[in-house]
Formats: sequence, C-alpha cells, structure tokens
Amino acid sequence: MEGVQIEVFILFCFGLIITMSYGATNTNDVKVLNDFRKGLENPELLKWPEEGDDPCGPPLWPHVYCSGDRVNQIQAKNLGLRGSLPQNFNQLSELYNLGLQRNNLSGMLPTFSGLSKLEFAFLDYNAFDAIPADFFNGLSSIRVLSLEENPLNTSSGWSFPMALEKSEQLTNLSLVHCNLVGPLPDFLGTLPSLTNLRLSGNKLSGAIPATFAQSSIQVLWLNNQEGGGLSGPIDVIASMTFLRQVWLHGNQFTGTIPQNIGNLTSLQELNLNSNQLVGLIPESLEHMDLEILVLNNNMLMGPIPKFKAANVSYANNFFCQPEPGLECAPQVTALLDFLDKLNYPSSLVSDWVGDEPCTRSTEVSIINLPEHKLNGTLSPSLAKIDSLLEIRLEGNNITGSVPTNFTKLTSLRLLDLSDNNLVPPMPKFHNDVKVIIGGNPLLPNQTNGSPRFAVIALLVVYLFLCCRKNKKSSLDAPSSIVVHPRDPSDPDNMVKIAVSNTTGKNELGRGGFGTVYKGELEDGTKIAVKRMEHGAISNKALEEFQAEIAVLSKVRHRHLVSLLGYSIEGNERLLVYEYMSLGALSQHLFHWKSLNLEPLSWSQRLAIALDVARGMEYLHSLARQTFIHRDLKSSNILLGDDFRAKVSDFGLVKHAPDSEKSVVTKLAGTFGYLAPEYAVMGKITTKVDVFSYGVVLMELLTGLVALDESRPEESRYLAEWFWRIKSSKEKLMSAIDPVLEATEETFESITIVSELAGHCTAREAHHRPDMSHAVNVLSALVEKWQPVDDELDYYSGIDYTRPLPQMLKIWKEAESKEFSYASTSSLENSRGSIAARPLGFADSFTSADAR
Repeated sequence: MEGVQIEVFILFCFGLIITMSYGATNTNDVKVLNDFRKGLENPELLKWPEEGDDPCGPPLWPHVYCSGDRVNQIQAKNLGLRGSLPQNFNQLSELYNLGLQRNNLSGMLPTFSGLSKLEFAFLDYNAFDAIPADFFNGLSSIRVLSLEENPLNTSSGWSFPMALEKSEQLTNLSLVHCNLVGPLPDFLGTLPSLTNLRLSGNKLSGAIPATFAQSSIQVLWLNNQEGGGLSGPIDVIASMTFLRQVWLHGNQFTGTIPQNIGNLTSLQELNLNSNQLVGLIPESLEHMDLEILVLNNNMLMGPIPKFKAANVSYANNFFCQPEPGLECAPQVTALLDFLDKLNYPSSLVSDWVGDEPCTRSTEVSIINLPEHKLNGTLSPSLAKIDSLLEIRLEGNNITGSVPTNFTKLTSLRLLDLSDNNLVPPMPKFHNDVKVIIGGNPLLPNQTNGSPRFAVIALLVVYLFLCCRKNKKSSLDAPSSIVVHPRDPSDPDNMVKIAVSNTTGKNELGRGGFGTVYKGELEDGTKIAVKRMEHGAISNKALEEFQAEIAVLSKVRHRHLVSLLGYSIEGNERLLVYEYMSLGALSQHLFHWKSLNLEPLSWSQRLAIALDVARGMEYLHSLARQTFIHRDLKSSNILLGDDFRAKVSDFGLVKHAPDSEKSVVTKLAGTFGYLAPEYAVMGKITTKVDVFSYGVVLMELLTGLVALDESRPEESRYLAEWFWRIKSSKEKLMSAIDPVLEATEETFESITIVSELAGHCTAREAHHRPDMSHAVNVLSALVEKWQPVDDELDYYSGIDYTRPLPQMLKIWKEAESKEFSYASTSSLENSRGSIAARPLGFADSFTSADAR
C-alpha cells in the first residue's frame, strides 16, 4: 500500500512539472488570437480548435509558435484568409516574426506601435486599405518589413513616417505599390543597415536625397512612379558604391548619366529607360561588365558605344549614328559640346538629332538662338566650326566669359551676345566682325564693327580705402575707378563719388564678399561702397557679384535695394549703394543694448514685417520674372531713418522659370533659415523664401536669433522650438521678447503673427502660404497698430491710408520729386544709399496695387 502511494505521488509531481513547463498561454495573447479568428470570414482555414484557449498548448495551435507562455511567431502565409486584423494586435508584445503575406486580408492595418521585439513582418500581397499614423512607432528591432501590393490610403496616399528613422536594424524595406506620396526622406540614406529598398509603383516625387551617396543600399527600386514621378539629376547614384541592382525607369529624371558611374564595381543591373536623360553616354559605362543595361526612351545623344554589358537595350534615343562604334561628324561633335555647356536645353535636344546638322548644306553657317532661355556657358568647341558666319545668342542667361578662340573663326561676321550675363575679359575681334554685347551688366556696353560706338555714361569714383589693421598689408586704391551706373543709357546719372577718409572710421562692415565703406557724392549725399577683397575674388564671389548686379538691374521696388553703380577695373570690384543710417534689423533685435540703441516697439516690428513681406511678394509674383532670394534673414534687412525696411543682398538670387515648379541647385544661404527641402535636397521654390520669412517673424516676436549654439539644445534652433510652444498661450507669452511687455491687448496681434510664422515654416512646402497672404494678414495689423500720435502714416510723402485711386494720382505727381528708394549691401553692419537722381514712384513698381 505504501508503495502504491509513492508511485501516485511521483506521477503527480511529474504531471505538475509538465504543466509548469508548458503553462497556460498569456491571457492577452489568447484574446488577440481569438479576436483575429473572429475577424476572419473563413477562420476554419487556420484549423484552430473551436473551444481551445491555450494556443501555446500542448498541443500548439497550427501556424502559432511560442516561447514559454508567449506567442512569438505567427506563420499563416498564402492560406486565402479573408477578413481583418484586430486593432489590439500590438499586444502580442513578444512577437518577433509575422508571416501573413499572400492572403486576402483587408481593412485598416492595426498599429504595430510598441512591438519592440518584432524583427520580421510580411504583410505583402493583401488588400489592406489604410495604415495608422503610429504604425511604425517603436519598431526598434525590425529587420525586414514588407507591405508591398496593398492599396493603402488610395484616395490621399501616405508619406514616409519619420518614426522609421529610429529603426536602425532595418535591412529590407519593401513598399511596392502602396500609394506612397511625397519626397524620399533624407533618413533613408542614413539608416546604417539598410541594403534593400523597394519602392516601385508609388506616387513619389522630388529628387533622390543627397544622403543616399554614402548609404549601404545594394538593391534600389524607384521605378514607375505615378503622377509625374521622381525628378532631378541622378548624380548621387555614382557614389552609392554598394549598389548591385538599380531600377530608376519610368520617372522624370533629367540631366546626364554621371561620368563616374564606372565606380560602381558591384553593379550588375542598371535600368534607366523612360526618363528624360540627356547627353553623351559616359565612357566608364561603356566598359562596365553588367548583366543588364536598359537605356531605352531617353534623349541620349552622340555615338553609340560598344558596350561590354551582356544584355543592352538603347532604342528610342537621339544618337547620331544607328550602329555602335561609329563616330559623329566633327561639326556634330562640336555642337554637342555646345549643348553640354548649356546644360542640354530640352527645346534643342529634341530637334538636334542625327549626324547632319544642316539639311541643304554640309556646313553650319549660322547659329540663331535668341531668347531661348539658355543657361550655362559658351563652349570653345564652336571655334572648330570654321564655316560659322553668324552666332546669335542674344536675350538668354549665358554666363562666364567669351572663349578667346572665337577670334579664330575666320568666316565670322556677326557675334550677338547682348542681354546675357557674361563677364570679362572680352576677346579682341577683327574689325570685320560686328560684336554686340550690350545688356551684359558686367561687360562694357559697346559694339565694334559698326559705324558708331555706344555712348556709355560713367561714374568716376575717387576711393581712398581704409588702412589695414593689425599690421596687415595695405591695398592701395586707384586714384580713379570707372563705375557704370545702373542705367548706363542715362548720362544724367554721371556723378563723382568721393570718399574723404583714409582711416578705419569709414569702414561700415566686413563679410565674406569684402568690406563696406561710407562715402559721399559731390553734393554731400552719403553712400555706401562695397569693395570685394582681392583675396576673396573666387568663382563663388564673382558669381554673387554678377548675380547682384543682374537682379538689381531688373527689379525696382520701395522695399528692395537698388544699385547706384558698379565698377570693374582690373582686380577691383565695387558696388555702390545708398547709405541707410539705422543699419541691419539684426542689430536692433539682438545687439541693441551693446550698441546703445532703443529696442524696437511692437508697432515698429509689425511695420518692418509688412515691408519685408511686400518686397518679397514683389520678387515672387509681381515682378516681370519670378526671383527666389535664398538668403532672407534679419541681417539682410536694412532700416532707413524712419525704420522702414528694405530687403538686401541679392548675390544668391535664383531666377525661377515657373514659380510653380522647383529648381534643384547647390546649397547656399544661412543655417537656421533654410527650408527642409532646400537643406536636404537642394530643391528651391519661392516657398523656401517663405520659410525664411517665417523664421524672421519668430525673431521679431522673441528677440532671439535663428540659430544659437549657446542656447539649450531644445531651443537651439528657433524654428523648431517655436513650433513646439506656439500653441500654448502661457508658453507663447513667456517666449515673447521681454522688452515688448506684451499685454492682453497686444497679445491678440502677437498670436496672429505667431500663427503666420508657424504657417510659413510648415515642414511641407505646399502647406506654406504665398507672400501675398502674409501681406494681407499684416496689412490689417499695421493699420490697427500704427502710432496713435501720427494722424497719417507717411512714407516718402505718400499717405498709405488713402484710397488706391488717390494714391496712384499722388504717385504720378511725385515723379518729379525726390524720394528714397531701396539700396543696401549684404553685410550686417552695411548701409544703403540715396539715388543720385531721384526717380518717380511710377518707375518703381510694376504691380497694379503698387505693393
């Protein structure tokens, strides 16, 4: 009997051990799985027990795997399941592998927020139609994520979640045909483990981020984007040295194939077909040992190389010869280099096809391309076409200098390069050649080979520069410097500018461009002269010097600077402006105590904000062309005696052919004011200026500079910090510049301006307003907050409270009277000047409402 009892006891203990080793499945996990089953139309396909409540068993439920009492895997792919996933799915907190691909699951995806142990998630080839905003939050362990072939957010699309930036273990991301919209985020290029990125068949737009250059990506699928597709150059891929497979076909990529694409030694497959790529095929691509190379349906030119690739397709391009290995005619080769230096304008590329540039003659005699919106430089290769009689390129935007070998064109009789942006030196042509170069701001306005020479009005500057401090070598100023007035056709603008000081007290400021000096006209009118330092005459500095003259020669507005004159004599580069006694806005916001200035009042700040908005509105939408400033900031806003503001520094301005389209350019400007899309991708529209303007508004509100490394990290970047606190009345009140002593009465307008600043600095460019909206918002506030002791707000003798017809009448009457019109330098301490001959208001505006 005693032996039997011992046996029973042993069996009991053994059973207890077995029970403890399995245990009951976690109740939360059980609930999630049961909810999953209830949401299916055909749960029987799972073969789960109808009455079971212990998925971890024993026995285990089919397709479910556990670790202890927790579910850590679900593998139910390709079962034909129909239905939806439960919204509490993220309570499976131990889940690390999920395989539900190739079913018919639909509805909204549940959030995966908090599934920190999830490493593999396969949800591809289902019918999920929505994805929550927090789906990707906390996926810190995710390695493979596939959502491809799901019609997510079909009507509006969805953009890349920033939360993925923290998924540093991610190696494979597949979102093919998922209705992704918007640009590629910068962080995709910085994820340290990402090797496979498959994003085909979405609605992505914009350029490939520059951050992709140093990424570890091996497989890159960006092909067949709908709605216009990805655009811009593809230069960045030549730096992605790990690439094995590249699919870029079916987009709107432009520019040339990178010359250094041969650096991609691991590349096996390259698909570039159905884009807008131009130019010659790089020699390095010809010698790459590829398995597949597809170049169909582009605008590639020149000869067809003898490719080393195993499978090559290059149909429907603009090659000069039909077979590989045949060279283009010499004249065609020269003309192709001419196109290359002009960045392959699409209007010409589509017409310049084949190996015969002329239909009736074998010799090219005339190049006739006036007002074709050409951008770039002149190619010396044109000198190889000795049959040229005429070169007519007037009315474009050609930069750089005229190649000296153009003088060797023995048949040339006419060279018309007028109305461009060419720079010296100008070659000396034979007298038989008529050279027309008027309208190039940096070239002397003359025509040779004609009976009469153009008469150029000159400004003679007697400039005695300041002595260098701290034993620096001094630069002797010439006794006289030729200065071309802004309007060289008007001899009345000829004046003498005298700078009477030879010591440092005439120095107004210094910057990367050079030094600004205070001077006087003969009649005693104060001016400012900006002189480029000899050591600063780099290509970049010359470009900015040229750009400032080019822009200010085309625009006039009371809130933009005007150029009085400029000089190009030998190594001297001078810009002449009017003197503005109150200097830069930044001095009055950030340095007023150290400079013993009075702080700006709220009404003054409102008026300044409105002045700047009107100036920028003119640049963006009211001038004859659309201009993008690119460097709007408080140190580039200058104040006159009456605290009226004018925008300065046009050295970085870009002309936008279409204000609705973006231009991709090299990064310039000032950190703290740069819009995200510009800082990351170099893509600019007028909305990058709107972002900078929003930051200036924040500076006016807070008295804080846009970027200050000495501030705590959370408030180091003003725009980012202001966005976080602007919605809280208490936090906003505490953030306002203490000198304003904000009351409940003023706080109403402060709130309006802070909301405007927030809208202007929206992350997405299309969410930012136009500058005209800022003008409308601020106009009402300025009218309300104009000083109570001023019955009328006069500006240059004009009452802006009058009805528009009366204002127009007064402007016409003012044409014969003197008034100040904007001019300044780009340095923070620089000042502007007063026009030598007064201009009328009618000459200062092109818009009907005279904004």
